[in-house]
Amino acid sequence: MEQKARYHREAVNGCAFRMRYLEGGVFEMGSNEKSESPIHQVELSPFYIGEYPVTQALWKAVMGVNNNPSRFIGENRPVEQVSWLDIVEGNQDGNGTPAFLQKLNNATKFTRPAGYAYRLPTEAEWEYAARGGEPYEYAGSDQLKEIGWYRGNSHGETKAVGLKRPNGFQLHDMTGNVWGWCLDKFSNSFYKECYDQGIVKDPLCDDEETRFRALRGGSWYNYPQRCRVSYRSYWLPTSRYSRVGFCLVLALVQR
Repeated sequence: MEQKARYHREAVNGCAFRMRYLEGGVFEMGSNEKSESPIHQVELSPFYIGEYPVTQALWKAVMGVNNNPSRFIGENRPVEQVSWLDIVEGNQDGNGTPAFLQKLNNATKFTRPAGYAYRLPTEAEWEYAARGGEPYEYAGSDQLKEIGWYRGNSHGETKAVGLKRPNGFQLHDMTGNVWGWCLDKFSNSFYKECYDQGIVKDPLCDDEETRFRALRGGSWYNYPQRCRVSYRSYWLPTSRYSRVGFCLVLALVQR
């Protein structure tokens, strides 16, 4: 598997999925909205990101066929009601359950590119991927209904992934359907810290003063304002909601 292949195909217990390769580079992150400012330049290393949010089929392929925490059941719907801890750390429920990422990386140790591992996206990686190299308010369009499921068209539930058209990077459901957990902790001051550094490379917020983890993308439950590519939200890492899922990144192990 060459690092610069257009995508990486993976399969776990018969469930196939695909990761798109993104070149990275410098982009402008944020907006002039209060919690999204100041706009600052970020340089990202190359990485792969899932074409779709993690589905219930993939979650069960990794965690076990009887393990599906989702409220809205469907193999091709995004998994939801999963906490940040369920994904990243595991072992929080008293019965020694491993984290999703631990099990996924164990299952793919002979098939993923050498030196690469699966993890959550950073906020910067998520926003770069969602923007898709395009100047739109949402991930692929200025018309939310064209590319995402939100309060105005979701009928109060998640939908199967991939039903709406993709953004410029050929990624689906970056806007709406379910929020996506990010690797970062959430800090209102982090963007200003990045701005003061000039062009910051591969930023990751690990603010010891907060327990909150960042969320991006909006959901089936939200109005358009919260589905913008620059909008930021947060919840405690123990939180489990039917509005929250996640996407995968495959990147060189650096952190």
